[in-house]
Amino acid sequence: MPDIRPQISMQVRTFTDDVDYDWSIMLDAARAMDAADVDRLVVSDHIAFGDDPNAAYANPATGGTAGGHQPTGPDGLWLEPLTVLTAVAAVTKNIRLGTAILLAALRRPAVLAKTAATIDVLSGGRLDLGVGVGWQREEYEAVGLSFEERGRTLDHTLDVCRALWTQTRASYASPELTFDGIHQMPKPVQPGGIPIWVSGTVNNAVARRIARFKAGWIPWGADLADPARSIAAMRKRVSDAGGDPAAMPVQGYARVVTQSDRTLDIDATMASVPALIDAGVTDVRVTCAVPPDQATAIEFLSEVVAAFRSTTTG
Repeated sequence: MPDIRPQISMQVRTFTDDVDYDWSIMLDAARAMDAADVDRLVVSDHIAFGDDPNAAYANPATGGTAGGHQPTGPDGLWLEPLTVLTAVAAVTKNIRLGTAILLAALRRPAVLAKTAATIDVLSGGRLDLGVGVGWQREEYEAVGLSFEERGRTLDHTLDVCRALWTQTRASYASPELTFDGIHQMPKPVQPGGIPIWVSGTVNNAVARRIARFKAGWIPWGADLADPARSIAAMRKRVSDAGGDPAAMPVQGYARVVTQSDRTLDIDATMASVPALIDAGVTDVRVTCAVPPDQATAIEFLSEVVAAFRSTTTG
């Protein structure tokens, strides 16, 4: 995994209900984040929706989160995240590029391995792959996969990717797929393949996945509310599963505070960061609007990053 010193991450908007939305705004925001030394930029993923995505998203029993509400309706515009990261890689130099999260099981594993390795090569080794099983049955139905078997399908997908990323002459065998003597080049730039981050609640399946793939953890649902409790609980489960919890990066959210004009109150927002770091969070997500003017955006984001560095380094 990459260095797990405290890092600041932000998301660029890759979805909208506005059919006339100017997507260049997204790339401008990415450029500004890169120039301001934000550590990581992430994008989200949906390939399709059913008629009522909010019903599924708000249902924890199928992987949603209680009270959750989707940011668009079923006909909202959602860009494909790996394609977006390719474009972002072309206009940035240093910022790490991530998915939060990619529904990796919906992609054919060898094609996903190739796509991710290509982005890693073209970006100079800057890709992180955040993955999860998702919460919407319709997406699995759209690609002909079982929603009930989505956890097993994700593990299979990651196994194949890891084999193709690390073996010159790759072999793999499972009930779903068997191959031998497969050559897929180029490999990712990062030794051992692209770092994986696993999203989910504190449960044995997610802990086993983290241990198995030496992954970071993206807490989900109720486990976002009390990071100290949830991280301690996940560390124990990862240890029980044979993993190294001390090497597990963890994502958490800063409590965003806005001023009367709805702009970010930087100092008040950073006040929530020390408790996250003490709990074990290594990647602090700050969710905020980025000014459309490039110079203004860079100045604003540089202030946010400077405040974060000051808060986390003393």
